Amino acid sequence: MNDRHDSDASAGPHGSMDDHGDSHGHDDHAHASMALGRLDLGAWVAGLGGILLGFVVAIALALSSGSIHL
Repeated sequence: MNDRHDSDASAGPHGSMDDHGDSHGHDDHAHASMALGRLDLGAWVAGLGGILLGFVVAIALALSSGSIHL
């Protein structure tokens, strides 16, 4: 097996001072200077709308099965 990350196990436990992530081309530590991206309002609206529609379906199923009565 030819895995680029196969030497990770021998590099030491994750989080130790010896594990800097430099062995395969990336740094695996977070940096405070990295800014978060913009808020994707459309994705949040779609996600919340999906949750709302899920509740509507759950209520419709409960009403049709007789589990709840209005």
